[in-house]
This record gives sequence, C-alpha cells and structure tokens, in this order.
Amino acid sequence: MSKGYVLYNLKAGFETNLENVKLLENQFDNELEFINIISIEDYAEFISKLSDEDFIILCGGDGTINCFVNKTDGIEIKNQILYYPLGTGNDFAAELGFSKGSKPFEINEYIENLPTVIVKNKKYRFLNGVGYGIDGYCCEVGDELKKTSTKKINYTSIAIKGLLFYFKPKTATVTVDDKVYTFKKVWIAPTMNGKYYGGGMIPTPNQDRKNPDGTLSTMIFHGSGKLKTLMIFPSIFKGEHIKNKKFVEVLEGKKITVEFDKPSPLQIDGETILDVISYTAISAKETVKV
Repeated sequence: MSKGYVLYNLKAGFETNLENVKLLENQFDNELEFINIISIEDYAEFISKLSDEDFIILCGGDGTINCFVNKTDGIEIKNQILYYPLGTGNDFAAELGFSKGSKPFEINEYIENLPTVIVKNKKYRFLNGVGYGIDGYCCEVGDELKKTSTKKINYTSIAIKGLLFYFKPKTATVTVDDKVYTFKKVWIAPTMNGKYYGGGMIPTPNQDRKNPDGTLSTMIFHGSGKLKTLMIFPSIFKGEHIKNKKFVEVLEGKKITVEFDKPSPLQIDGETILDVISYTAISAKETVKV
C-alpha cells in the first residue's frame, strides 16, 4: 500500500499544531509519516526516496505551499500532492471553494507551472500574488506582532491605521509587456496569479490562475487621498473596488515590472521582504521564452 508523507508547518496559523495535523490519521487508511517541513534540508533527496505510489500532504497556509514549490523548483515530482488548509488566511483554498480544515485535496495541476517574481536579484515562484505597498506594510507589521503575541493578527485593522497614519503612498512606474505607465499616490500595486490574497481580499476579481494565455493581473490603487482611499478600501474584500475607475486600474500581461520611487515592503504569498524598490513578475508561459 502507498504511504503518505505529511509535511506540516507549525508556524502556519496560531491554532495550527501537531494535534490538528494528527487528525489526518482518521481520514486515511494508509500509513502516514509526519515531518516538520523546516526539517527537510535536501528536497531532491527526500523526493527521490518516494515510490511513485506514495503521496504528500502539505499542511498549513499559502506560505507553506509557497515554501514547498520554491524548495522543489526544478525537481521532477511524480507523486500526488494534497493540501490540507490550516493557515490563517487560506486564500488559495478559498478561491477553489475550500475552507480551513477541509479534507485534503489534490493540487498538482495548480503548482506545476507557476509564475515567478524577481526581487532584489532573486527569483521566487508564487502561488497567489505579489503584494507591494500597504499590503506589504501590513505583512511587515503583522510579522512584528507575531513575535510578541499569540493572538490572531487583524490585518484589516493594520491596513486602516496604515492608511490614516503610517503608510505614505508612492509614485509608481509600471511596465506591462513593454508598455510603460506612471501613477502617482499609489497605495497598493499587487500582481496576481489568482484572485485572492491577504486573508480574503480580491484585488483582481477577473484573474484566472488557469487561463490558457498565462497572463497575470496588476491592480493599481492610486490618486486618492486618505479618506477617499479609506472609503473605497473595504470594497476590495468583494472585488468591487475596480468599479472606481478613476482610482483603480487593472493591467494584464505576461511580464510586469512595478517600480516605486521610494522603498516599500513587499510580500510573496504572505512572506515579507523589506525595503524593495521594484519587482518583476513573469508568467509561466513567458518564463519559457526568457
């Protein structure tokens, strides 16, 4: 009988612990081996020891999947990959109609051809999106709060306080497939592979991660003052912010560069990178040509 390898991430969600992960033993007749994902030093060696019938279950949030797809980049995986959502945001699962604690489901088709982003001369694959601006700021503040508290982080509250007091909008130069655009007073400029990120935000409601052209979508929220931005911002959780065409623009392409005039935090599937001037997101279809 095939064997299941359960890769869990205890940092994904404050309520996630080994006891939650162990509940999988009630869902599978197969033998399961539980492995802390951060303990795997050589993924090529780990994958090579699996038989073709064995399967992997990733337990955690979007960041857990992000970790796995980047650590296994370039490694051929013939095994079935399942995902057991136990993170704080679970945006990937939500987009597919699943919720926290849902029965593990197969994700091979969603992680085989992922877009990449280049930040500070380093390449990363990403699952949901690359956040730049106040969303990156929220992740930065959230990371600091996690160091001192075990309470669930309220990113909406962080965003509102950032809009009113702390985050300063930037001037952005956005290049989409060689077409250059300039926007002033930019609050947020994410590039998305999927629809959801940030624990339920829908910055690009028309983006399809399975679209045959492999295009990505960049949403630029710009030009408005603090109070107007605060009025529009909540509608991003329903994807209705794009109706405000004076302040919100969505651009689609296969190679997208966003450059701010001053450094700003950036997040990739919830993982924070500080003091970023620019990023370049590249479609999986475009990567083949580069």
